[in-house]
Amino acid sequence: MSTTTETRKFEAEVAQVLHLVTHSLYSHKDVFLRELISNASDACDKLRFESLAQPELVAGDAELHIDLTWDPEARTVTIRDNGIGMSREDVVANLGTIASSGTRRYLEALSSEQKHDARLIGQFGVGFYSAFVVADKVTVLTRRAGTEASAGVKWESDGKGEYSLEAVELPERGTAIVLHLKADEDEFLKPWQLRSLITRYSDHVAFPIRLSKDEDGKPTEEWETINSASALWTKPKSEISDEDYIGFYKSLGTDFNDPLAWTHNRVEGNQSFTTLLYLPAQPPFDLMMGGRDERKGLKLYIKRVFIMDAAEELLPNYLRFVRGVVDADDLPLNVSREILQQNRQLEKIKAACVKRVLDLIERLARDEPEKFQTFYKAFGNTLKEGIAEDHANRERIAKLLRFASTKGEGSTQDVSFDDYIGRMAVGQDTIWYITADGYAAAAGSPQLEAFKAKGVEVLLMFDRIDEWMLGSLSEYDGKKLKNVAKGELPLDEADKQKQEEASKAAEPLLERIKSLLGDAVGDVKVSARLTDSPSCLALSDYEMAPHLARLLREAGQAVPESKPTLEINPQHPLLQRLQGETDEGRASDLASLLLEQAEIAAGAPLADPAAFVQRLNRALLASA
Repeated sequence: MSTTTETRKFEAEVAQVLHLVTHSLYSHKDVFLRELISNASDACDKLRFESLAQPELVAGDAELHIDLTWDPEARTVTIRDNGIGMSREDVVANLGTIASSGTRRYLEALSSEQKHDARLIGQFGVGFYSAFVVADKVTVLTRRAGTEASAGVKWESDGKGEYSLEAVELPERGTAIVLHLKADEDEFLKPWQLRSLITRYSDHVAFPIRLSKDEDGKPTEEWETINSASALWTKPKSEISDEDYIGFYKSLGTDFNDPLAWTHNRVEGNQSFTTLLYLPAQPPFDLMMGGRDERKGLKLYIKRVFIMDAAEELLPNYLRFVRGVVDADDLPLNVSREILQQNRQLEKIKAACVKRVLDLIERLARDEPEKFQTFYKAFGNTLKEGIAEDHANRERIAKLLRFASTKGEGSTQDVSFDDYIGRMAVGQDTIWYITADGYAAAAGSPQLEAFKAKGVEVLLMFDRIDEWMLGSLSEYDGKKLKNVAKGELPLDEADKQKQEEASKAAEPLLERIKSLLGDAVGDVKVSARLTDSPSCLALSDYEMAPHLARLLREAGQAVPESKPTLEINPQHPLLQRLQGETDEGRASDLASLLLEQAEIAAGAPLADPAAFVQRLNRALLASA
């Protein structure tokens, strides 16, 4: 057998990770042990699954386990598992690259304000590289289950840009990771410290984690199992403490923080299964980026046999922040991902998971408002995606949404649709709202003026997802939802008559503004919305809000072209000045400024900002 050693360079993103790990990420050094044990557990899970169809893979070594030993003279810590192991191709793919299109964005964020926070390591799929937090050299010895002893691979790197590969003879399958500790990392050569870290972070790993026993400060060949190695979710709830639940959540390998809440349920009947689902207290780093995280979402087990990380199959995308496990009794064990996606039994489990999660969120909203506010701040926008994605639960999801309001306090988003309905005036049958690209833009919108004057509450929706979400939510509890900036406002007979009279009296002014603006507008009307401002944009019922159209264009999306309707307030001094202006140049400037300020207030981009500035300067000088 050839023993030629091959040296390769890391891909650029790996090199960037290693640089950050070795120079910046020191606030939680002990993260490395949790990450490496979690990887070892995954390897054992994968072997257990593959051995269901190929029992020969575990022949002669069926008891899966994870072993830790230390060598004070060589200054090494070794984490070894007898799981699936890796081939040479696996090693290159897993340890030489990061298969994540979004990794560069994560790294850019890490290298700025969050670079100190090592907790992020496990949140974007690069946990192995945490080894370099404490080691100045890492050696990996691995052999894929089912291969000959000669198929062993040795990988080694000092984390400075290159790694070596060498074919070696390995009598046993699995993977051993040898950490050559840095000079100032003596604490990890102490068995009590290793024992403490295993208990804290990995107690509920489903395989025995064995630590070599200590004798006179040196390891022996005897082993002590440190973790409980139990499937917590199979125990009766009465036997599980809050500390147990919290410890298990942290052992899932995605979060150092305590979970916000959890729900643990056993379903018996034609289809029996157990769910243990957690709400995190804060969003994972890659929630909105679609990043790679091999240990995210729900883990699927069948009779305690790990099958896959199956977030897409077990929960809809809008609940992708939920963590936990599902253990089914009666799903076929030879299912593939494709079959899972079409499996009716799994659809029933998915529906049950959704129900449990929504029940849990509703309980927080009802009984623990402070926790609910924490949840909503972290995941409210993600939850809103369910309005479009989950028709069956649309009303339940809508009931959980919260918004700012013209009758609320500042930008605080704590008003529900039910709160709004409870404050409706007698005879009001519409939930009024406005969307904008920020709280200030929503609260200061001129379209609110008539509603404020009449004391009608308006919900202020200023998250970017709101306009898109409302395309799938036209009513709630029998009440229509309507944007104050769209369509014609409903007027009583007295107001309708005033509006008609005002429009008739302003006909010459309307025609002049139309002539001055030409093709820049679709129409010019007298506004029923304005009481203080000179102008605003009005949209048709199905027209896209300007701020959303701008965002889509910036993202390279095609947006239908439309000409705005300009609404004016003839009583405003600017309109009266325009009406009496005899200089056509100044009149043209005033008309354009009326349109442009309305566009700015609506979040629309100005077609020619430089021309706007020049017009504004001319108007200011003329009034000086």
